[in-house]
Amino acid sequence: MVNFLNRSNAADERVFHLLSEKFQLFEGVFGASDEVLGAIESGVDFEKRIADIYQRCRQPQEIKAAFDQLQLELSLEINEAMTTTGRKLLENFDDEVREKLRLRDESSRAFLNRFERLLMQITEHELEGYADFLNDSSFRLKVHPFTSKEAEIPLGLYELPRRSGESHLYRLNHPLAERVIEQALQRDLPAGEVQFDYSGRTGKVSLLEPLLGGSGWLTLSRLSVEALDQAEDHLILAGMTDLGAKIDEDVLARLLHLPGTVASPQVPPQAVTDALFAQTSDSQTSIQRGISERNGQFFAAEADKLDGWADDLKLGLEREIKELDRQIREARRAGTAAATLEEKLAGQKQIRALEGQRNDKRRSLFDAQDTVDKQRDELIQKIEGKLSQHVENQTLFTIRWSLVG
Repeated sequence: MVNFLNRSNAADERVFHLLSEKFQLFEGVFGASDEVLGAIESGVDFEKRIADIYQRCRQPQEIKAAFDQLQLELSLEINEAMTTTGRKLLENFDDEVREKLRLRDESSRAFLNRFERLLMQITEHELEGYADFLNDSSFRLKVHPFTSKEAEIPLGLYELPRRSGESHLYRLNHPLAERVIEQALQRDLPAGEVQFDYSGRTGKVSLLEPLLGGSGWLTLSRLSVEALDQAEDHLILAGMTDLGAKIDEDVLARLLHLPGTVASPQVPPQAVTDALFAQTSDSQTSIQRGISERNGQFFAAEADKLDGWADDLKLGLEREIKELDRQIREARRAGTAAATLEEKLAGQKQIRALEGQRNDKRRSLFDAQDTVDKQRDELIQKIEGKLSQHVENQTLFTIRWSLVG
């Protein structure tokens, strides 16, 4: 409809306005589009109503009045259908599905990706008593939490993303966010017990349902790896039930997103510590193997570039040598056919000059091969010098968990 929109036609213009702006028909995957279409299809024959307006109305005033009436009749049904659909998605779909459907916050209509949500959650924890959190994407900073950063961190409203002119855009590299993360990283987290509440979260998380009523242990480690002048960090989750069953990292990550209550400190038995350490070591080995494979691909790509350059250089010199051979053959034929001694001498001089150029090109070809071999040796030595990985593994916390419904 958008492609064939006739903006000089008042009815066409109003249909587009009605669908795109009033009913938000062209908004995102599983956004308003599908919900509005479903509501219209189930209640009123929308297409016939539009066709009737086209046939019946001729003046702009008549068209406006007819579409205003249509919008009024459909709005209540559409709003009810959208509310019902949103509630069904929240109640019946897993977290993974709802994240892919881009469900938006009811007040802000802003979709926060996983990292933005984590940033807001850690900010709410670290700024307790310093800020009022209005929803999951905005807060009002009342008191300076970090005296050394007062000049860089203004008080007031912060939003992620920013939706009003008076707010500050909160983001990962904002001085407030950087200081919040720095403070959180410095916290000492002794082993403790956390009771996670499955019923305290909106919607289903089917990965966690087998753990309901159970308990066990989990640990989180940060693996830092430096190789090939690059540093990268990886978080490793390891966990198990009290029956000794290993829990996948994806399940543990979902568990940590549930609301929970911290209980008394706990010290894991040595057998549990050993089992969690073994899981962490396996994950670390897998990560390091992946890094080595990626570095191997980098080395292969660099070697291919060097070989490609060498082949191009060799082919270019060989073509030039073949061209000189052709010129020498022609010069010899011309010398043989020359009638006078002067012409024969001139032909011999030309042949000698061409042969000299050919000899130079041949030496260049050998020199180029030597240069390639030297550069390949230098590349190997360079890679070998950076190949050794500097690895550091830090345990961030260990907890005893239980999951209640």
